[in-house]
Amino acid sequence: MLTCLSIALMLVDARLEVLKPVRSQLGMVLTPMYWLGDLPVRVWSDSIQMFSSRTNLIAENEQLRAETLLMQRRLQKLATLTEQNVRLRELLNSSALIDDRVLVAELIGIDPNPYTHRILINKGSEDGVTLGQPVLDARGVMGQVVEVMPYTSRILLITDSNHSVPVQVNRNGLRAIASGTGHLESMELRYVTDSADIRKGDLLVTSGMGQRFPVGYPVAVVSEVQRNTGQPFARIKILPAASLNRSRYLLLVFRDHVHGVQSLDQSVQQTLEDDAKQLRKATETTAEEAQRDG
Repeated sequence: MLTCLSIALMLVDARLEVLKPVRSQLGMVLTPMYWLGDLPVRVWSDSIQMFSSRTNLIAENEQLRAETLLMQRRLQKLATLTEQNVRLRELLNSSALIDDRVLVAELIGIDPNPYTHRILINKGSEDGVTLGQPVLDARGVMGQVVEVMPYTSRILLITDSNHSVPVQVNRNGLRAIASGTGHLESMELRYVTDSADIRKGDLLVTSGMGQRFPVGYPVAVVSEVQRNTGQPFARIKILPAASLNRSRYLLLVFRDHVHGVQSLDQSVQQTLEDDAKQLRKATETTAEEAQRDG
């Protein structure tokens, strides 16, 4: 009976429009049932999409984080290269102002002993490095070579307590001895009289008196002058001009001894020629006076 009723209703609905309002009303009544019937499917689909989107977001977040770290590493490397480029340019500008032949070296080690200020560079006897050779950075004197190995050398910094440099005040030529105190950021001038013309801010340069450092290289700047009338010498503190704890690239200075010897020989020869001329002139003058007296 139900089957026959269903077939009859389908035929009537297909042929006639009598049941159209009824179908519309039934659709409104059955809509919540359709929604409830589709709810599990939609919940399942939304859950899968949500978890899938969360997984994709997590993966994308991880990828972006990794890319960010890589970019930060590249930026750090770029910053390092930029600083190295600046330091090398400073060294090139410094070497252009130096008349002597120079060799660029790189710092590769620091002495762990806190009571000594020594560093290790990547140049040795195979590169022509010699004992006592001056070492500079882009700002001033750093020290001198105290140990030479085939491919490395050890440098004693000017702030070491066992190191002293003959200096002179660039303003007036006053000579003194700059000695290390064992601290990287401080030195002192020794045996300067209390009445000496030296003041805060004076630039100290090498005087060349020690036969180690050529004349005119910056060594330090006067930071404090203490005068005590009861003491024969003033207490003078100075700051190193070189960046002793930051410089990575250094300059080894080669002095042209041959040129110096040739210049000395020429000077001696010129002096002998001048003395011979004066002696010849004096002899001629004496002979003329003797003839007049005769």
